[in-house]
Amino acid sequence: MGQALYFECNSGISGDMTVAALLDLGADEEVLRKVLDSMPLNGFEIEISRVKKAGLDVCDFNVRLDGEHENHDHDMEYLHGHELQHEHEHSHEHGLRHGHEQSHGHEHHPIHAHEHRGLPEITRIIEQTHMSVRAKETSLRIFDILARAEAKAHGTSMDEVHFHEVGAVDSIVDIVAAAVCLDNLDITDVIIPCLCEGRGTVRCQHGILPIPVPAVANIVQTNNIPLRLTEVWGELVTPTGAAIAAALRSEDNLPEQFTVKRIGMGGGKRQYERPSILRAMLIQEQPREKKGDEVNGEKTTDCGTTDRIYKIESNIDDCTGEMLGHAMERLFENGALEVNYAPVFMKKNRPAYLLTVLCSEENVSRLESVIFRETTTIGVRKIMMERTVLDRKTETIALSVGEMKIKKCTFPDGTVRIYPEYESAAELAGKTGKSMADILNIFSGYAAAHSTTSPQI
Repeated sequence: MGQALYFECNSGISGDMTVAALLDLGADEEVLRKVLDSMPLNGFEIEISRVKKAGLDVCDFNVRLDGEHENHDHDMEYLHGHELQHEHEHSHEHGLRHGHEQSHGHEHHPIHAHEHRGLPEITRIIEQTHMSVRAKETSLRIFDILARAEAKAHGTSMDEVHFHEVGAVDSIVDIVAAAVCLDNLDITDVIIPCLCEGRGTVRCQHGILPIPVPAVANIVQTNNIPLRLTEVWGELVTPTGAAIAAALRSEDNLPEQFTVKRIGMGGGKRQYERPSILRAMLIQEQPREKKGDEVNGEKTTDCGTTDRIYKIESNIDDCTGEMLGHAMERLFENGALEVNYAPVFMKKNRPAYLLTVLCSEENVSRLESVIFRETTTIGVRKIMMERTVLDRKTETIALSVGEMKIKKCTFPDGTVRIYPEYESAAELAGKTGKSMADILNIFSGYAAAHSTTSPQI
């Protein structure tokens, strides 16, 4: 994996939290300001400062909107005080910011003055903003994910999504800023194991919605992002934050062992019992602690080389022998190291088979799919295990009756043992008209002269 960025989303994620964490990590503030100044968009200013969250010093990125564009996203009474009897005419971007009440003009030449911007308008804004190609691509990818989720939620097409959740000024600024900071830090790998979300309901332009709101639910479903519900009564993951996570996430598991190079913490604006903090850590994967002569995950012992494999098992009581035979072939074709099935008796003395598959870690998911597809099982179990293997290679030898393939195994002390390859021996028997026993007897003579241990048949 090399160097990567890990987002710890225990308090959720939003656009402004992401930008603040990346700035705290070392993204260049001046580069960001120049890009945002070049945007053909008005009605905002940005403020970058330090705030205290749970006694911790964290970065705060604030998009200050003027009165025309204020969306009251900071108003906890509006968002969660559902005793209000009237519907607010402003929108809810689902971010985690405290907007300021006073108005601030922004000296730009807007493409569209109206508030309802769709994806085509936003695309034109991004294309006319002065930033790197990679930052533009990242921005557009985030908006594409967000627009798809909102279109699905509202039953319309992406090009017809014209509402504040996509086109709000602060959403555009947050997304562009996140893309610029990520590009400035030259981050290519992002690890996000899961997103922590709250519970309950939240008010938006369309009414009172359940948490996670439909757009967030659609994003995590489409992009297969694990979601963990906390006991917090409130919205922790915003659609903007979820879209950023989906667009940036390249890994979902932390390496087994790593060092932390830099840490950045970004603060949110809503007040819940869990402090709104997004922690970003620049990490470097490290090899596991060496034991003996361990290299690249393998270690040499007195008996051979030890590495790690997975064992996948399933008890199957309603599958024919022919189906299991076909499943075995498919499993080997897809990278299984070993496949076997043995008769067992299950509860109520039902006869069944125990299917066992050995494989490397990278093939676990693929082989599980084969098992589910080619057998009648509805569940498998798996375990990581260590194995010790001799150094071995396949060679071709010349016997008096023709060539045959063998497996040559070498012990750490240099002892050599050779084995005949069954398929090659059977093929030679067929070509010569001799029995398998004759071929193996001829091989035994060869093995006696070339092994440092007894011939192995």
